[in-house]
Amino acid sequence: MKIEAIELHRIGMPLVRPFQTSFGVQTKRDVLLVRVLTASGEGWGECVAMADPVYSSEYVAGCEAVIRDYFAPALLRVDVASETVAPTLRFALGHRMAKAALETAVLDAELRAAGVSFAQHFGAVRDRVDCGVSVGIAPSIDELLDEVDGYLDEGYQRIKLKIKPGWDLEPVRAVRELIGDTLLQVDANTAYSLADIDHLQKLDEFDLLLIEQPFVEEDIAAHVRLARAIDTPVCLDESIVSAEVAIDAIERHATSIVNIKAGRMGGYLEAVRTHDVCAELGVPVWCGGMLETGVGRAANVALAALENFTLPGDTSGSSRYFAEDLTEPFVLRDGQLDVPTGPGSGVSVRSELLNDWALRPPIVLRAN
Repeated sequence: MKIEAIELHRIGMPLVRPFQTSFGVQTKRDVLLVRVLTASGEGWGECVAMADPVYSSEYVAGCEAVIRDYFAPALLRVDVASETVAPTLRFALGHRMAKAALETAVLDAELRAAGVSFAQHFGAVRDRVDCGVSVGIAPSIDELLDEVDGYLDEGYQRIKLKIKPGWDLEPVRAVRELIGDTLLQVDANTAYSLADIDHLQKLDEFDLLLIEQPFVEEDIAAHVRLARAIDTPVCLDESIVSAEVAIDAIERHATSIVNIKAGRMGGYLEAVRTHDVCAELGVPVWCGGMLETGVGRAANVALAALENFTLPGDTSGSSRYFAEDLTEPFVLRDGQLDVPTGPGSGVSVRSELLNDWALRPPIVLRAN
């Protein structure tokens, strides 16, 4: 397949709830979308990087620059298929989120032309997926409980609480008392150190589904020590950047559950491969989220429909983050989302919102 053009769209998508980072409060999601144009049609991909390098070393403006200056020229020079995007871009180290956006756009174009859905291509076994919701650090426990109670009313099947030193045992205890037997897990986003193992052990009393990524991503050994010390299952997120890393972490007993995020792994093809190796090793997986628009959410829901995604993921409904979605909204029904069945991602970008929310005119890149 020959790519005729690659478009880079930057939009500021209004959020239902402000998002707090170390760079301040964000009321909009700064989103980079990639559109590829071919003789047989178009495809869309979403870059899941955040506006600032606070979750990973990648950030939106950096992803835009590396795609514009390096990745797009490389792909425009050659015939490509979804499975050749990663090898073609291997000359550049890292930048997995930027690579994932391009691979997804190519895959979307490819599958739309073939009349095949993401779910079919990935090997999905269900037409609806169970959904959980991620709850951030709240100003107070009372406000946290009000927020969680609202999500229970909406039907979410699992609650995930963000924790950090000074905000862990008491909020977790309060939420457990509120939700009863509803599935509950916590996400530390690398906030703790080895000195906190005894403290983290106190989380065992709350019958948690898992504790997610308590230590920095490079420190697999620290997670091995924690897994030996606590009863709560340890789940790795940021650490798992490929199927090979997943195998290593599992065989070292650093993790007994894996969070799969396609953007973090360089694309959905590697995400499927990671799912497959975890299934072979008897390790359950679940699908993480990155405040995706409907473009990224559609692909995540299709991925979460694979057999070994046995735990509810962060595939929340569109209304969790956005009053209006960039595509037709994903609506929670009985704690589940429907898996799109149309060709490719199965969703369409709303051009009027793309224009309304544009932060600048699209960058259009063509072969010389």
